[in-house]
Amino acid sequence: MPQKRSANKPAGKIIVGTASWSDPGFVERWYPKGMGAGERLAWYAQHFEMVEVNSTFYSVPDLRMVERWCRSTPKDFIFDVKLPQLLSHHSTSAKFLPPALRRLAEIDSKGRVRLTPILEKALIETFLRSISILRNERKLGAFLLQLSPAFSPRKHQLTELDQLIELLRDDLLAIEFRNRNWAVGEQLGLTIAFLRKHRVAFVNVDAPAADHFMIMPPELNEITNRQIAYLRLHGRDAKAYLTGKTVAARFNYDYSEAEIGEVAQRAGKLGEEADEVHVVFNNNALDYAPRAASRLRVALDQVFRAPPQTPTLF
Repeated sequence: MPQKRSANKPAGKIIVGTASWSDPGFVERWYPKGMGAGERLAWYAQHFEMVEVNSTFYSVPDLRMVERWCRSTPKDFIFDVKLPQLLSHHSTSAKFLPPALRRLAEIDSKGRVRLTPILEKALIETFLRSISILRNERKLGAFLLQLSPAFSPRKHQLTELDQLIELLRDDLLAIEFRNRNWAVGEQLGLTIAFLRKHRVAFVNVDAPAADHFMIMPPELNEITNRQIAYLRLHGRDAKAYLTGKTVAARFNYDYSEAEIGEVAQRAGKLGEEADEVHVVFNNNALDYAPRAASRLRVALDQVFRAPPQTPTLF
């Protein structure tokens, strides 16, 4: 276990946000009625200091779009950015690649792109150019690699991530495993040692207490890079998590006040060892995520009260 910070060193800063700012439930129930799409990020940034960008999982953003993100947010606002699905070993069609990279793609018999070293390097370099303005404006938090549940110790090696880690060595990288076999038994020690060696953050989760291979153990509080601890909250409904047909259905969970208190304590514990703690609510159904994130900020004494119910623009 890593050593705790000395008694005279301040606790790490806890930054709270949600996974995406534009989910349909947010638009329907959280943002002011009638607010245009181009106004939402600025309004979101009045309530939170960071957001996890989800759209980048599906496509490399246009540089002008990233510039608009920067203009819409305060100087100290932070973007954690999800890496493209191909880099995360998810099944990916060539249409999700930038057009200039499709000629590099090798396609298997099922029409899926093979993640070759050449394509991986080209995709990362293209992605970094697109995101460069966030770094230049000091608004880039961490890159999030959300691995596929199919990326398992039985079929894969952690060394398969070496090139990606090396190409992102100048930035913070956090890895969320979605196959629990990386985090149980003897494999847990090997996984944590690998991440510490490469200064990559292990993504801790709040998740259902179930042993299914797609649900990571929720009791872990691992710090593998003292610069940042990462905590993602998926809700605690195992049936929804495993049987939901959509993202909103899988993470359909409204945290109780007692559970928000537990999350606050856990974030504080992570802050005893890490310089910064990023807490991201991924309970995407309806407006549960921004409401829970606001309540957590109240519990952490970051704000005096939660925002009122959704207002209407006149």
